[in-house]
Parts: sequence; structure tokens; C-alpha cells
Amino acid sequence: MHLEERIKNGMPFYEHGHTDPIDIEQEKKLEAQRRHCKEVMFDYNNTRPSEDVKKKEILKGILGHCTDRVFIESPVHMSYGNHVHLGDQFYANFNLVIIDDMDVYIGNQVMIGPNVTICTTGHPVYPLYREMGAHYSLPIHIGNKVWIGANSVVLPGVTIGDNSVIGAGSIVTRDIPANVVSVGNPCRVIREITERDREYYFRDMKVDFPYTLREEG
Repeated sequence: MHLEERIKNGMPFYEHGHTDPIDIEQEKKLEAQRRHCKEVMFDYNNTRPSEDVKKKEILKGILGHCTDRVFIESPVHMSYGNHVHLGDQFYANFNLVIIDDMDVYIGNQVMIGPNVTICTTGHPVYPLYREMGAHYSLPIHIGNKVWIGANSVVLPGVTIGDNSVIGAGSIVTRDIPANVVSVGNPCRVIREITERDREYYFRDMKVDFPYTLREEG
């Protein structure tokens, strides 16, 4: 099985040092894609704050999927870019990092706080394999209306269900179901999202706008 197929199937792989001609060509192709993404991220991160149209054009040119209603604060860093699929009304704050050796699927109306890392790639625990430079990559799925708090990390193969909240500083190592609040290292469910959350936005602080009408609108 050749390099690109091994990556696609979640198997251990090496980015460099292949001897098979097909693997060598695939290695060169992937290296060129990574370098291209670095160039594009440099361009994006050095646009002026007022250049919204240019920012969107840059994202549409590199990402696997991106709508007009996507905004990512600079700086942002990705490995390939073309493996990142963003839904509508996506927002990410400063210092988003996406290691997208494998696909990352993010739903609609997702909010991501500052300094969040989404990483599809890991290394085997056994030290010999790391000495050999082995990687593995597993896809990440983030549902609709998810909020990921500041300084959180989402690790390979994780799925986060619709509407869920990942508390600040969490390390998400396993799947998180829909409609829950989860936090910690490792990230664990602490409670469900309930009707009380419709009425109180933070602790005992009550929502002061007509939330039912706002939701319907």
C-alpha cells in the first residue's frame, strides 16, 4: 500500500525517506502541497484587517469547502488547507491551528475561541516508531452550532456532536455527544444543555432579550 493510501486509511506512514518510485512521487506531491499551504497562510496572515474580501478569496482558494460567511482571525495555521471543510457562518478567533493531514469537517454556525488546535495526526506511543518518524492521521468531525472554548485541543479521530460546548482549556481525546457541556483534560461530559440555558446565559445571569423570538428569527 502506497503513501497516500496509507494516510487515507489511517495507517502508520512516513513523510520522508521512501524508496518506491510511486511513494517518492507522492512524497514530493505532499511536500509541495504543504509548502503551498504555508505560502497561502503567510499571505492570509499578512492581509490588512480591512481586507475582508481578499481574506475570503484566499480561504476559498485553499480550503476544501468554504462559504462567504466564514471569518477567521489572523494568525491561522494549517498543514494542507484543502482537507479542511467549513460550514456556513464559521468563526474562529486568533491563533487557530489545524493539522489537516486528514479531513476535518466542521458544521454550520460553529464558534472557536482563541488558541485552539485541531489535530488529525498523532505518533505511536512506542518510542522506536517515533524514532522512525512514524505518523498516523484520523479524520475529525465537528457538528453544527458547536462552541469550542479558548486553549482547547481536539485530537485525532474525534467527533463532537451538534450544539455541544467544549469548555476552555479542554483536551478532547474521545467523542463528545450532541447537546452537552464538556470540559477538562481529558474532556468529559459534565451536564446536558437544558431549557435553563435558554433562560440563563451565564450562572444566574438572565437573558434580557426575547430569546424565543430571536431563535425563531
